Amino acid sequence: MLHELNTRYKNCVEQYAALEPSLGFEDLVETIRQRDVEMEDPSFWEQNKDAQSMFRALNDLKSKRDTILKIRGLRDDVATYFELLESEDDESELKQIDLMLSQFESAVQALETERLLSGDYDTHDCIFSITAGAGGTDAQDWADILLRMYCRYFEQQGLSYNIEDSSPGEEAGLKSATITVKGRFAYGFLKNEIGVHRLVRLSPFNANNKRQTSFTAVDVIPDIPDASAQLTIPPDSLRIDTYRASGAGGQHVNKTSSAVRITHLPTGLVAQSQGSRSQGANKDAAMSMLRSRLLQKMAQEHKETLDDLSGASNDIAWGHQIRSYVFHPYQLVKDHRNSHETSQLQNVLDGDLHDFIVSQLRFDANAS
Repeated sequence: MLHELNTRYKNCVEQYAALEPSLGFEDLVETIRQRDVEMEDPSFWEQNKDAQSMFRALNDLKSKRDTILKIRGLRDDVATYFELLESEDDESELKQIDLMLSQFESAVQALETERLLSGDYDTHDCIFSITAGAGGTDAQDWADILLRMYCRYFEQQGLSYNIEDSSPGEEAGLKSATITVKGRFAYGFLKNEIGVHRLVRLSPFNANNKRQTSFTAVDVIPDIPDASAQLTIPPDSLRIDTYRASGAGGQHVNKTSSAVRITHLPTGLVAQSQGSRSQGANKDAAMSMLRSRLLQKMAQEHKETLDDLSGASNDIAWGHQIRSYVFHPYQLVKDHRNSHETSQLQNVLDGDLHDFIVSQLRFDANAS
């Protein structure tokens, strides 16, 4: 066991050593020091319209710094344990080394993944939507299964989420859902999930239990906190409707018109929210989504800095899928963009998506 632990340690040290020159740790520490000094000046907050954005960027830098310091500490601690190990038969010490080494390996792997997330909005929260496509009731059931899968992934990654709006299917499942996802790298991790997801299974909604192919689309846009400063929307360009929230939610949801739908009349863009019991909170959430969607639309039209942040508006049907989930006649999940696949279908449906997400990030990085 000691030889195996030594080999793992050396491999991990080499992996981190290969990453270290590109991290710019000394420059990072100096940048943080300078920005901390700037923000201690009260005039910074009074005169800088981008203060909140800069504060968020500073927190991201500090998180990166703390991650590097943690990795260095784990590296040195494991080395010290090896030095203090008196006997290869000391099982308790070997278990402690194994535990710390696993933490070291996980931290280095996470740092390597972070290096792939360098887009302008990768650290942002995001607005995540699921829409059932071709396949009738099966597609709506598939949308519901995907919603569960992604919610479990959010939880595994420590991302918080709130279902802002959902529309149930006629017989089962759901037609669509919109979720706000919050946490560092929420958009960066989820941006490559944009596209059509294909399901192949024996249909539980078919009397003859025939094999059915169904499709559901995922779209993701970054939540831009400073959108209100970047975009002014005249009140007379909006139509605001309130309605009773659908689905589970208790007596309050059923008796009051707390859900809000906002339509931007010039473009026809719609944002709606029913995730809170407060009509005011739902209105704020819907406005935030609308601003992000308007900025996205403007960017697509004018090919400016936000270009390509959202998926193309292809049909949610055959020929446009990015990933297939096959239940029958075998079990397989395959990403058609980079050929990453697994037969562990149930694990994926339980939220074990990170290998697929990291594989696509690496594929994009190698292609650029």
